[in-house]
Amino acid sequence: MMSETSHRVITVDLGDRSYDIYIGSNLISEFGKHVSDLIQNQKLFIVTDETVRNRHLGSLVENLESEGLQAIPYCVPAGEKTKSFENLQKLLNHLLNHQAERSDLLVAFGGGVVGDLTGLAASLLKRGMKFVQIPTTLLAQVDSSVGGKTAINSQHGKNLIGTFYQPHRVIIDTHFLTTLPARQILAGYAEIVKYGLIYDKIFFNWLDSHALSIISLADDNILVEAITRSCEIKANIVRTDEYEGNQRQILNFGHTFGHALEAENSYRDSLLHGEAVGCGMGLATKYSQRLGMISEETVKTVIKSLNKAGLTTNIRNLKSGPFKADRLVRAMAQDKKSKGGNTPLILLNGVGQACIRRDINMSDVQNFLYDEVGN
Repeated sequence: MMSETSHRVITVDLGDRSYDIYIGSNLISEFGKHVSDLIQNQKLFIVTDETVRNRHLGSLVENLESEGLQAIPYCVPAGEKTKSFENLQKLLNHLLNHQAERSDLLVAFGGGVVGDLTGLAASLLKRGMKFVQIPTTLLAQVDSSVGGKTAINSQHGKNLIGTFYQPHRVIIDTHFLTTLPARQILAGYAEIVKYGLIYDKIFFNWLDSHALSIISLADDNILVEAITRSCEIKANIVRTDEYEGNQRQILNFGHTFGHALEAENSYRDSLLHGEAVGCGMGLATKYSQRLGMISEETVKTVIKSLNKAGLTTNIRNLKSGPFKADRLVRAMAQDKKSKGGNTPLILLNGVGQACIRRDINMSDVQNFLYDEVGN
């Protein structure tokens, strides 16, 4: 299944909105060359957060200047709470103050928060400006940077205000991962294993054998392969359902439970998105068995694999909360997929076989969560 090539290119085929994803190590050293065809006015705008600014912005700006390009950086606070109306307005005003034009290039240089906020700004400014993603976290590299979802949060829930707006290119440099805390790497792995669970049993089994190598960043070829296959699966799903009318919803496996956990934890750093998704996948797997869709043996296989990697699948073991079943169900009702008061769930018919269940009895979900939470 694996090749020795460490530099890959994947095309997200969306007609005139198609774009390439570059995956490899130290790609940032030639970033200017990778995007030169997108730059018309010799300047580009970079949005980053405080953490990435301190670690990596200098080298990116230096590279761009060596290519004769003018970089105009803008820094936002790190953390999920940055995805707000207030920060969106500040970013848009920054761009307008610097006379940004639709033909200018806007670069998201950071994790999923930066990518989501920057992508939304790109979609709104003068009804759409060019936009490139440089995701610096594993989670952003395999998930939020690909597919064109942009969003901010509201008091009603996560990612409820946003647009579909595809980037013009995605540059995934695995070198950035070497500066991430182990906890952030594990949170990103949760999104990787999701692709195996919803789409590709062979990939899931391969991940089960290589999880520790991926999480420890021990072998760059294995890491690149894991990221590449994740992006391939997401690109395939997005190509068939760009605007999440049906099949793309399976990418939210574990997220309906996970987003509820995040909301009830007030998006505090004590529960990262990937940690919430990891627990949410465990809950969705168990609930699949409750509905008679999978066997107890399948549940054990999935939970064992997630736990072996270090992901917590038991709500009571999360280092956040405490959580209450009724409040989690109310938060789940705010899910983006909800329609007519009905909240569908992404569940499993087997490993690699996700499905959308629109006939869910939320009273039963609450009873299920009561057993999981204990209150």
